[in-house]
Amino acid sequence: MRSHPFRVTIRLCLFLGIVLGSLADSLLRVGNPKRAGSYPARAAWLGRWSRRTLRVFNVQCHFIGVAPTSGLLVSNHLSYLDIVVMASHIPLVFLSKQEVRDWPVIGWCVRCAGTLFINRQRRADVKRVAEEFEPVIQSNVILAMFPEGTSSDGHEVRPFHSSLLAPAENQTWQVTPAWIGYQVDDGTVEQDVAYWGDMTFGPHFLKLIARREIHAYVAFGEPLPAHLDRKELARLAQIQVEALQAKHAPAK
Repeated sequence: MRSHPFRVTIRLCLFLGIVLGSLADSLLRVGNPKRAGSYPARAAWLGRWSRRTLRVFNVQCHFIGVAPTSGLLVSNHLSYLDIVVMASHIPLVFLSKQEVRDWPVIGWCVRCAGTLFINRQRRADVKRVAEEFEPVIQSNVILAMFPEGTSSDGHEVRPFHSSLLAPAENQTWQVTPAWIGYQVDDGTVEQDVAYWGDMTFGPHFLKLIARREIHAYVAFGEPLPAHLDRKELARLAQIQVEALQAKHAPAK
């Protein structure tokens, strides 16, 4: 597979421009990224710059079904690109693993976007981060999370962990499942889009932006019934995401 160095160079330069522009935009409209700020403003900032990033990388997005307007959005997880694709369509604040905070460029961007971080190695951290959900929900911004707990190659949906759905159970927040997947014609989703296993960010990012075109698919399911316990929410969400994948995944 050709590396397309010219395409990579041009896109890297354009992406650097996006990073610098988003920095200025964040300082002017959102404020200091180290302080808690307006979640609607942060979600709007993320959506605005996500759409510009997708144009630079020639990612064509296909959204299926009705996107939620409140509560929690739970989805399978393939790549850091998932965040950019979903945020380009609806205002979102994401829950992410602690390590992403320190990633080059990406870490800075997700902090500016108001992302909540969880240390998955500490069980006690679930309670701490759950207390941060309510300000997001009350600000009429959707909180998006990936209950698989890690990214995958996209072949199958991994079991959904239920612990982070406890606040939805307690507050009877709406929980909407979604499935995300990709298609490329000059590589493979498993190696060039999905970010999983022992992959490292730098080499993977260069492969991602070298793709001529990427098609991203997001299918929204039906909101889950209210008054379910967290384990039932996780079980039904996973079943629905698997059904969405079976129905909407593009042919290989």
